[in-house]
Amino acid sequence: MPSSPSTPDRAGWLRGVTYAHRGLHGHGRVENSTGAFAAAIAAGLGIECDVQLTGDHHALVFHDWELDRLTGESGAVGARHVAELTAIALRGSGEPIPTLHDLLEMVAGRVPLLIELKTRREHSVGRLCRAVSRDLEGYRGPAAVMGFDPRVGDWFARNAPHIVRGLVVSEADARTFSGTVRRRLALWRAKPDFLAYDVRDLPSRFAAAQQAHGMPVLTWTVSTPALRQRAGELADGWIAEAEGVATAGVSA
Repeated sequence: MPSSPSTPDRAGWLRGVTYAHRGLHGHGRVENSTGAFAAAIAAGLGIECDVQLTGDHHALVFHDWELDRLTGESGAVGARHVAELTAIALRGSGEPIPTLHDLLEMVAGRVPLLIELKTRREHSVGRLCRAVSRDLEGYRGPAAVMGFDPRVGDWFARNAPHIVRGLVVSEADARTFSGTVRRRLALWRAKPDFLAYDVRDLPSRFAAAQQAHGMPVLTWTVSTPALRQRAGELADGWIAEAEGVATAGVSA
């Protein structure tokens, strides 16, 4: 099987960028909120965000499966329709939960955007991938999709190959021969243009092998000066928060 199905020129814009993890949050700004995204844009940072599917098949920018931690509501995000969800205020900010469509309109190509699709093994990924692809149709800025689930890359490779796609990787609890085999199978299935690698796993022979074939390797979540130094030495771009962003010369 090929080590790297990437075409370097497709994903070259990912290199050398600091991406604000869930936007530039903290100091009163809530993760994955319009305020956090606006702050990232103002600071000239790229943006990383999470999306999941609403009950009526829209892409919502929200990390948790449940509403409880980040809002005054409770229950599953996927059980509600988009109109209801976007009327819910994020805890501590008063800002509504944004959709991916809202975020794309806000960014408007000004900074690079990484969109992580949140999936579950027991559910098909097709509806979420389709919703994200639909929102990205006609978008002119630098944007890429990614996910831990290799089915995400596979879907985009087959149905929207023009969209840059990545595979998110962690070697936690899988630093074994069988774990290496699973990573290679995931790479083969996802056909990614880039990897987003857990910074705690760097240096990694697997990640380095893909870099040697021209594939950009981003890393997450860079949250301290020490991790920022490691990321700068071993990765091509950095998904950062807290002191990891401050180390890049930006106040979080």
